[in-house]
Amino acid sequence: MEPLLGAKIGCLLALLLLTLGCGLIPICFKWFHTDAATGRHRRALSLLGCASAGVFLGAGLMHMTAEALEGIESEIQGLMMQNRTERVGNASEDSDSAQMGYPYGELLISLGFFLVFLLESLALQCCPGAAGGTTVQEEEWGGTHVPGLHSHGPPPSPSKGPLGSLVLLLSLSFHSVFEGLAVGLQPTVAATVQLCLAVLAHKGLVVFGVGLRLVRRGAGARWAALSILSLALMSPVGLVLGLAATEGDPQGGRGLAQAVLEGVAAGTFLYVTFLEVLPRELASPEAPLLKWGCVAAGFAFMAFIALWA
Repeated sequence: MEPLLGAKIGCLLALLLLTLGCGLIPICFKWFHTDAATGRHRRALSLLGCASAGVFLGAGLMHMTAEALEGIESEIQGLMMQNRTERVGNASEDSDSAQMGYPYGELLISLGFFLVFLLESLALQCCPGAAGGTTVQEEEWGGTHVPGLHSHGPPPSPSKGPLGSLVLLLSLSFHSVFEGLAVGLQPTVAATVQLCLAVLAHKGLVVFGVGLRLVRRGAGARWAALSILSLALMSPVGLVLGLAATEGDPQGGRGLAQAVLEGVAAGTFLYVTFLEVLPRELASPEAPLLKWGCVAAGFAFMAFIALWA
């Protein structure tokens, strides 16, 4: 077996096992379940949820969005350069310069955001009961009375349906496929191992947060485990596609379609992060500065990992 092929197979197994293990921890251990948690246990789970929200925020902004913008810009520049070689004249050059300055990446990310917004609006329009009959406060505080809030009424809560979790899984699945694809396309053993370690460094925390998110949304253990398993398989699938691409055209796994899908996935992830994850974790008024610190710590870790990822 060639060293490069052996390194990529090792990376495949590492991506699969780490993702599966980290995702199943909050599902298999009852300590992470909030239904029976009280007192300090419940507060610890709340702070852990805030840290995972910071991880989601960091992953969405520092990894998914950054990679999507870089990929889309690179593909647009390639298309413009190709068109420029086929044209002659100053007018065409001025037109290309104007098109190069347009924020295509931001547009695609926004389209992903509004796509999920539309899907959730349609779900609420067709099924008004999908938002649930209890508020986030009743769920988080166990029905206890909180002074100072009775005169203002409960703030809006995110929907309790499965759409948010499903969108989160789909967007992470797209991203995981492209991560595996990037690892599979590396030309040397050193580059393969370096990129794989960078992916593993943030992927474990993100998938742990997904598992915790599924548990806190009340998902069944079997459905949650199957969701984590399907998510864990995405990076190996992308890596295998990268291996297949390197056997033929080295650039066969890259293209405008990949950049577009990455941008849409980044937009969906930002929607879930800002309108599903963060509002739920920050709904309780308990220890606001401590919760801010947990969110900031999760984000800071993902920003630090972005130095190598």
